[in-house]
Amino acid sequence: MARAAVKKALQKHSDWVVVGEASDGRQALETFRHYAPHLTVMDFLMPELNGLEAARRLTERNPDVLILMITTDPSTQLEEEARQAGIRGVCAKEEMHCLESAIDALIHGGTYFSEKIAA
Repeated sequence: MARAAVKKALQKHSDWVVVGEASDGRQALETFRHYAPHLTVMDFLMPELNGLEAARRLTERNPDVLILMITTDPSTQLEEEARQAGIRGVCAKEEMHCLESAIDALIHGGTYFSEKIAA
């Protein structure tokens, strides 16, 4: 459901193209290798390999990759782990209205961390 919502939101932006989708962390890595997207939106909770571990593997190969992670439960601990994994932004699923702002921040060299992050 989250993947469909993200795709729908991204397709509304005329300058962005969704080049691939994945249903689990391992498939996300393969999809990334195949398409080499400019930016990857990844869910924290994925089967096979969670978003943090998938991001670590992606950033080991390509430290410049832009990754925005979405999650139902943002926290300061998750934010810290995300930063250590090379993730440039974390967006709470309940803040999907901010998805465009988050992506825009990453594309322009910034970061985005959810206003919902709590200790």
